[in-house]
Amino acid sequence: MSKSKTIYFDSNATTSVAPEVVQAMLPYLTENWGNPSSPYRLGKKLVGPIEAARESVAALIGADSAEVIFTSCGTESINTAITSCLYSQPTKRHIVTTAVEHSATKNCCAALEERGYEVTYLPVNRDGSLDLKLFEQSLRPETAVVSMMWANNETGVLFPIREIAAICRQRGILIHTDAVQVPGKLKLDVNELGVDLLSLSAHKLHGPKGVGLLYVRKGTPFRALIVGGHQEEGHRGGTENVPYMVAFGRAAELAHAVTVQSQRKLAALRDNLESEIFAKIPHTARNGAKEPRLPNTTSIAFAGVEAEALLMMLDQLNICASSGSACTTGSVAPSHVLTAMGLSPVEARSTIRFSLDYETSEEDVAYLMSHLPRVVAELRAAASPRVAARFRNSKLVAQAV
Repeated sequence: MSKSKTIYFDSNATTSVAPEVVQAMLPYLTENWGNPSSPYRLGKKLVGPIEAARESVAALIGADSAEVIFTSCGTESINTAITSCLYSQPTKRHIVTTAVEHSATKNCCAALEERGYEVTYLPVNRDGSLDLKLFEQSLRPETAVVSMMWANNETGVLFPIREIAAICRQRGILIHTDAVQVPGKLKLDVNELGVDLLSLSAHKLHGPKGVGLLYVRKGTPFRALIVGGHQEEGHRGGTENVPYMVAFGRAAELAHAVTVQSQRKLAALRDNLESEIFAKIPHTARNGAKEPRLPNTTSIAFAGVEAEALLMMLDQLNICASSGSACTTGSVAPSHVLTAMGLSPVEARSTIRFSLDYETSEEDVAYLMSHLPRVVAELRAAASPRVAARFRNSKLVAQAV
């Protein structure tokens, strides 16, 4: 394999824009450049493509198109969902979430705490799973919203959102889920899930960055976060980003067409990568449960290795991976997801996330594994006495996977 080719194992951070998606959006960056709110034909002819895109993303999640609001990204969708549930129920000032949420949820809740709202951050078990009894005990009459991710972006571990939503319905509590990592990897049907609100982002499913959606079930009370014009039926002000809405619609069609067979093949490729790592590199361990989780994601701790150093050496080989969420890259703190799961800061900082895609090949895995054992061994051999001592004391040294 040519060293000049980029070997990409970071699809949970972002995906390439599919050629079909680029072709779909190009006319709306060139000749069809009008404002959809304008009364003349140049603008009015854009209303149809927007609504067709809305139909496509609605079909992806099993929703009615009237329940779909276009946003700028998953973060905006998540912030809108949580704040809407609070502002539309002013007597309820309590939020339930978890300690392993994406920073979009985590930091939104922290900001709301500063404004006097109360937040319960539920812990998780060592394998990243959630205790449903503890969750149910956390609910109160004043709970306005439960906001939990369906699939963890760092470990791929799945929360039982159907069961959580059923409990919320019994209590009359609104439920929002961050499903950003799910499209194309799992079946996604909002009616089967039973959630009231759901967030997605196009760039996780081979669409462009800069467009997302928020699903709001019919009858759910709603208050807009971005207030302005009449766009999105008054649910989200601002001139419509027509090219990116159209692009999202096409990307949704591609994700909706992914077969169960393809998902199983992706999981098998991921499992093969894990097996190769565990067989060829000692003192490694998976973070999070083996199942249920996304078919493309694995989080591996390499004892005695600084993750950032490992990533830099892989980058020199044109291999892309990550040490966690792309939204926390550059932070000096260890992953809050991993430490909430019980890993020490040292173990969390030794972790690499490999997230595959349908474009990932067996040759890509082979190329990675032709270099990874050597690179890990070199880093361990070159480790400072301080790091070496931490390596010897790490639980991973004796942990069988």
